[in-house]
Amino acid sequence: MRYYSTNRQVPDVTLAEALLQGQASDRGLFLPEHFPQLTHEDLLNLVDLSYPEIAYQILRRFTQGIFDDETVLRLCEDAYTYDIPLEHVADRQYVMRLDQGPTASFKDFAACMMARWMGQLMAHESGELVILTATSGDTGSAVAHAYLGVDRVHVVILFPIEEVSDRQRRQMTTLGGNVTTIGIEGKFDDGQAMVKQAFADPELKDIRLTSANSINIGRLLPQAVYYFYAYVRLANVKAGEEVIFSVPSGNFGDMMGGVIARQMGLPIQKFIIATNANDEVPNFLRTGQYDPVIPSRVCISNAMNVGHPSNLARLIDIYGGQMDEKGKLITQPDMDRLRKDIFAVSINDDQTRATIRSAYQQHKLILEPHGAVGWAGLQDYITKESVPSDMLCISLETAHPAKFPEEIQALVGIEPATPPSLEGLEERDEEYPVFSINYEPFRDFLRKQFASSPTASVE
Repeated sequence: MRYYSTNRQVPDVTLAEALLQGQASDRGLFLPEHFPQLTHEDLLNLVDLSYPEIAYQILRRFTQGIFDDETVLRLCEDAYTYDIPLEHVADRQYVMRLDQGPTASFKDFAACMMARWMGQLMAHESGELVILTATSGDTGSAVAHAYLGVDRVHVVILFPIEEVSDRQRRQMTTLGGNVTTIGIEGKFDDGQAMVKQAFADPELKDIRLTSANSINIGRLLPQAVYYFYAYVRLANVKAGEEVIFSVPSGNFGDMMGGVIARQMGLPIQKFIIATNANDEVPNFLRTGQYDPVIPSRVCISNAMNVGHPSNLARLIDIYGGQMDEKGKLITQPDMDRLRKDIFAVSINDDQTRATIRSAYQQHKLILEPHGAVGWAGLQDYITKESVPSDMLCISLETAHPAKFPEEIQALVGIEPATPPSLEGLEERDEEYPVFSINYEPFRDFLRKQFASSPTASVE
């Protein structure tokens, strides 16, 4: 299978090349030339499989010619050793908890697999690889932990120092080794822009750069798997039952995992895309005009403080349009089809806090701010569209409540149990420099640290 750039200015590449490049050289994002199709019988065959086995059945359709099936299965079994709870709430409404991995975030599902893919690829190449990643909260820690100690791979993470929780920051800044964490005096969008500029900078051509943000297609493919998992565990697969998914969304990588699953044949009736006060996408679907939120708005669901989601270019591409990396609409997508498939809603902080309270009071359901945005979006859609009580609805909880203990304590009067991945963080030493959002000092830092590394070659 080949992968093309959404900017369509460069030749198509293999999955290995897409993984190692991260972003296309024309600043577009890679998408597969076609989406492998799962038949109704294929879905039935997933029903009794474990999560690693389902992951293998989905991912091997994309990795053919790059990794053999035996390797893909082994990597899936090695990566996915934790639970994926599907918590029943009311009627046929469920919360899928994606917070049980090594860093208590849904980002673990992709980071764990990407690190293994990269490790396999680098075993056959010379030189070293530098992974640049901007984070608004959970991506940084997931990537840092997944790649910690991977041979000949260095990780550089940029995070907005004023917009991550204490525990989120400490998960990144206490590791050391091949992980470098940089605080920036700006926002996630500023860090993302610095990363993208570095990829296209000729002065860094002697450094092998790639990304572990959701701009890398390797982030999206593993995230398609848990949509299949939830469906075959909860739906009447034999009858071809449809499902509604509610996805709290910031940079829209999680959503694109779901879109990929739908493109592969998963019977998703509707996506509810729930953003925080950064409402550029709900406004776009309502008006057909795209206006990024600059600067992005600070919300308690901090990992979603994104004023221009990179993955919007991919969504628009799939729906027949084209958007460049800066958010300029070159060709309008099929807005009627987008609105048919997607319900987008913005949930502000007051609504988020009210949802955390009501979910606990009514259902003893503990949500953190991001999951609360998703749950509020689902309830809004159910009410507005009079969704029947027997409709299967699944809302994604994307981070562990223990990452936001002060907020949960203040709102519902309990302290969430701390998972093993978060224990002892307060006692570990932190180390990170702080940069402005000017690109040149960041470029100089990369050259000083990594320019002597010989460039790897893609085989």
